[in-house]
Amino acid sequence: MKKTNPHRPGWRRTTPIEGSYRSIFKWGAPDGFKHPNDKLYSFLKEALRMTDADFDQPGSQGDEPVKLPPQAPVGISDRHLAHFIALVGDENVNADDFSRLKYSSGKTTEEALALRRHHAVNIADAVVHPRHAEDVIEIVGYCDQHRIPVTTYGGGSSVTLGLSPVKGGVILVTQTHMNRVLDFSEKNQTITVECGMMGPAYESLLNNAPDHFDTGRRYTGGHFPQSFEYSTIGGWIMARGSGQQSSYYGDACDLVLSLNVVTPAGTIKTKNFPSAATGPAIHDFFKGSEGTYGVLVNATLRIFRHMPKHRKRFCFIFPGWTDAITAVRDISQGEFGMPSMLRISDAEETAIGLKQFGIDGTLADMFITARGYKPGIRCIGIGHTEGEKKFSKCVYRNIRKICRGHGAMSLTGYPVRKWEQSRFSDPYIREDLNDFNLIIDTLETSVTWDNLIPVYDRVRGYIKSRPLTICMTHCSHFYPQGTNLYFIFIGRFESSRSYIDFQRGIISAIADSGGALSHHHGIGKMAAPWMDAYLGPEQMAALRCLKKHFDPNGIMNPGGTLGLDPEIH
Repeated sequence: MKKTNPHRPGWRRTTPIEGSYRSIFKWGAPDGFKHPNDKLYSFLKEALRMTDADFDQPGSQGDEPVKLPPQAPVGISDRHLAHFIALVGDENVNADDFSRLKYSSGKTTEEALALRRHHAVNIADAVVHPRHAEDVIEIVGYCDQHRIPVTTYGGGSSVTLGLSPVKGGVILVTQTHMNRVLDFSEKNQTITVECGMMGPAYESLLNNAPDHFDTGRRYTGGHFPQSFEYSTIGGWIMARGSGQQSSYYGDACDLVLSLNVVTPAGTIKTKNFPSAATGPAIHDFFKGSEGTYGVLVNATLRIFRHMPKHRKRFCFIFPGWTDAITAVRDISQGEFGMPSMLRISDAEETAIGLKQFGIDGTLADMFITARGYKPGIRCIGIGHTEGEKKFSKCVYRNIRKICRGHGAMSLTGYPVRKWEQSRFSDPYIREDLNDFNLIIDTLETSVTWDNLIPVYDRVRGYIKSRPLTICMTHCSHFYPQGTNLYFIFIGRFESSRSYIDFQRGIISAIADSGGALSHHHGIGKMAAPWMDAYLGPEQMAALRCLKKHFDPNGIMNPGGTLGLDPEIH
C-alpha cells in the first residue's frame, strides 16, 4: 500500500523583514530555524486536541515595520542626546523607533506576544553603544547627575523581563564594542575579558588559544547555557547563569575571580586572587545583581583545559522517575568526580524526547518496551564525562555501575549526540508554535534532594490541572545537596493575560512548595513580587542598603528589578 505523506504545517522558513517586529522577537539567527518533526507534530495535535486545520493559517507574523505610537516619544532632551553623541560618536547613539524597541526587549514569551500585537510596553528613550570602560564611566556619571535611568543590554536573551526599561532612559549596549580580551594568563589559567563578549566568540578564542595567545594548550570556558550563542559574559554573571555543563565546571559565578563594575558611587575593581580571607567578598555583591548596582565592564574568569577527545557519552533508560532521581543523587554524592553534563527527564519529557531523537516507534523502541521499560512511566537520562583520559573513564564507569544498580538499561551514546546537535537550536521551535497560537515557556527552580518530589508534585500538579496542557520536566544541574527542576509547558491560551496569569501561578506554586524562585534564569521584574516573602525583610533590607549605597539616585535598571524599588514593587 502506498504510504501517504503526512500533513506538514507551513512552518516559517524565511528570514524576518529588516526593521520588523518579528526581527526583534525572533530567537537567534535571522536565518536560523528548527521545526517540529512529524512525530512531535502528531503528538502536539493529539495531546492538545488539535487538527491539521488548526495549522493551516498562521496568526500574526509580525512582519510589519516597527512604528512606535505617538505616546512614546523620546523622553530625554536634545542636549542629553548631543552629550552622548559628543562622547561616543553619532554612529553609536540611536533614537529611532526600531533601535529603541529592539534594545528595550528581551526574549520572554510575554514580550514576544506583545510585539506580535505591535504593543510596545516599556521603551528606552535612547540607545548608546559605549566603546570601552571609560565611556561607561562618563555615561553613568552623567546620567546620575541628570537622573536619567540606565539599563544594560548584553545579548538580549533575558527571559525574566530583566532588561525592560520601565522608566525609559538610556540603554547601554555592551556587545557592539566591549568584546575584547584584556589579559590572558596560561600560568594562572585565567582570562580577563570585557563584559560584552558573546559566548561563541569567547569559546572560540579559548579553544584556539595557541593561535591567539601563543599557549601550549587549548582551553574552554566551561559555560554553555542554552542561550550560549546569543548571550554575553556580562549577562552570565549578572544574572547568575548556569550552563549545561555546570555539574563539572560550576555555575557562571563560580568561574569569576574578579570584577570591574562602574556604579554611580564610583568604580569597583576587585582583586583576582583565587581565595582571600579579607572580609566579605565585595565582588559577590554584584553577582546576580542584574544591573541594579552598576554596569559590569570586565571580569577575570577561570578557564579549563580543553580535552574533548576524552569525552564519554552515555544514555540510560530507567524504569521510573524515582529510580532516575535516586541514581543521579548517588552520582552527585559519590565523590568520584562529576560528569560534565547530566540530565534526567520525567516520563512526559521522555516520551517527547524519544520522538525528537527518532527512537519512538522504531525496533529499538519495541525492544526497550519488551525489556519492561513501559511508555508513560520510563525516564531517560543522558550525559557525558570530561577531563583527563583516565579520570573521564573512571567517572563513566562509576556512572554506569550506579545506573545499572537502579534498574537502568544503556541506550549507548547515540541520543546524547542527537541532543548535542540540537541543544542550542531548540528555542527556535517557539516561533513555529507561536505562529499557530500555541505557547511554549519554561520556569525553573533549585531544590534540595529531600524536597525534590514535593516541589515536583506541587508544580507539575498545578500545570496539569489546566486542561490540555503539556508539562515536561527535567533536572540538569547537580550538586551533592540537590539539583534543579526545569518545567516546560505547552498549551493554547485564550489571551496573553490568561497566559501571564497561569505563568505567574507556576511561580507561586514554586515558592509555596519551598523551591528557589530561580536556579539559573535570574529574577528580573517577573519574579520580583515574590522576593520579599522569599528572602525575608532582613535580607531584602541588606540588598536595598547596597542599592542605596551604589546607586543613591536609583537610576540603575529601575522599575522593580529584584524587587529593590519599594515604591514600584
